[in-house]
Parts: sequence; structure tokens; C-alpha cells
Amino acid sequence: MLSRTIAYLIDYKDRQRIAIALAKGGASRAARQVDLKHPATWEFSGFSQNGEDGIIDVLRSQLKRSNRYIIEIGAAEGTENNSSWLLTTAGYEGLMIEGDPRQSARAKRNIGRYSIGSQFVSIFVTVGTVNAILDKAAFRDPDVFSLDIDGNDWYIANALFAGEFRPKIISVEYNSAFGPERSVASRYRDDFRRSTAHPSQLYYGVSLAGWKAFFDGRGYQFVGVDSNGVNAFFVDAEQLDDTFMSELQPREEFVENRYQLRSYGRDHTGQFALIADEPLEQV
Repeated sequence: MLSRTIAYLIDYKDRQRIAIALAKGGASRAARQVDLKHPATWEFSGFSQNGEDGIIDVLRSQLKRSNRYIIEIGAAEGTENNSSWLLTTAGYEGLMIEGDPRQSARAKRNIGRYSIGSQFVSIFVTVGTVNAILDKAAFRDPDVFSLDIDGNDWYIANALFAGEFRPKIISVEYNSAFGPERSVASRYRDDFRRSTAHPSQLYYGVSLAGWKAFFDGRGYQFVGVDSNGVNAFFVDAEQLDDTFMSELQPREEFVENRYQLRSYGRDHTGQFALIADEPLEQV
């Protein structure tokens, strides 16, 4: 009986969060004054945490061809991610990957009712499980791909792109603690977890320069980063409107992660000093 009560309360709170996200996203989307040349004007958040919903919203509106499909790795419980806005408001379907089976089940309950054709799959993502993800994907060229697993992100992306994976729009988390110049990633481990990798929890993921090098080498164009310094965005320019791409002025500047800056009271130089002895891979 107690477990049923707890499950009911969790579902009730999740439905409240979804209602709030839809209302907040709708209001902030309408309040924007979008200048297509300047990514800083695109942001709004419904389900996303850092304006990603707005950036993705503008980029997808410029696609020449759309399959209305999204793949997100690190989808959590469905109330805070980069896919739920498209699944609930734009008629998208997708493949939502989450390592925690309880959160994946919640995402299916929370968002599955809005997007019946979507898949909510619990897989702890490693290089060895990438093929299983690709096998489940309805499209290997989704309109949108989002990757945020706080750890092996570079290695997972590398393995995906080795499998004829070619998303049109990409959102990836970068670690500003590595600074604007280093092209590095934390060392790969199958069981990598940010919470235990280092006491500071600053040792994880990929630098912004590392992502730029990765996607430049695969023919993608850099669009910019969100204003909170968490995500970087890249596009396959050939898939988007030619005029839009020719006039776009990428948000080139490095942005400090607002949450890390607030938590540690020091910029990337001070943050990196805390993890300077940890092994890094040049990427």
C-alpha cells in the first residue's frame, strides 16, 4: 500500500512539472524576439534547463527536410531534458535513452502519453552498447540528437558516428572547467560516473574546443553555446536553409558554466586547478 502511495505521489508531482513546463515554455517562447542571425535571441526553456528548447526550435524550423525524429541519450525522467518539448508540442517521435531504469520508466509514463510512437529505453551507455542504440533508432539521420551523460560523451559520440550516424542538429554538453583552449576529454571508463570520478565532480566530459574539433572533422558547423555555458550546438549546414546559414553569426565566445561558477566561486582556471592531476585524453 505504501509503495502505491509513493508511486501515485511521484506521478502526481511529475504531471505537475509537465504542466508547469508546458506553460512556462509556451509563455517564454511567445515572449522571445528572435533574430535569426543571432543565436543568443533564440533561447527559451520549457523542459530544458538552459534555453536549449528555444535553440533547437529555431534550428529545426530551418531544416530543408524533416523526419520529425529525435534521439536523446541522457533523457532522465522526462521533465528536464532536450526532447520532451518536441515530443509534447511538435508531434515528434523519438528514442529516449536513460541509464537509470526507474527514471526511464517515469519518462515513459510522463511523456509516452504525448508521443505514443516514441521509445523509452533504459541502457547504461558504453562504447559496447552503442550498436544496440543504433539498432533501435528509426532513423540514423534524426532531426535532433542530444547527448548529456556527464562522462564518456566524446567516446560515445565517436562510436555513434562510426556507425553511419548523421544527425542534422546536435546538442552536446561541454565542461567549461577545461577552459576555452584545451581540446581534451576525461579518460574513458565503462563504469564512469561523475559523482564518484573526483571529489569536486568537475572531472567529466569534453571541453568546448574538443567538441569543435570533433564536429569540424565531420563536416558540421558550430552554431554556439547557451547563455548558461552548458551546451554547444552544431549543425549539418547542408540540411538547413542556405540563406539562414549564410547569414548566421555563431555565438563564438566561450561561456563559463553558470552553475559551476556559482558553486565553486572561481572561474575555469581555478576549477581546473582542482582536477589538474587527473588523466586527460587529447581529442
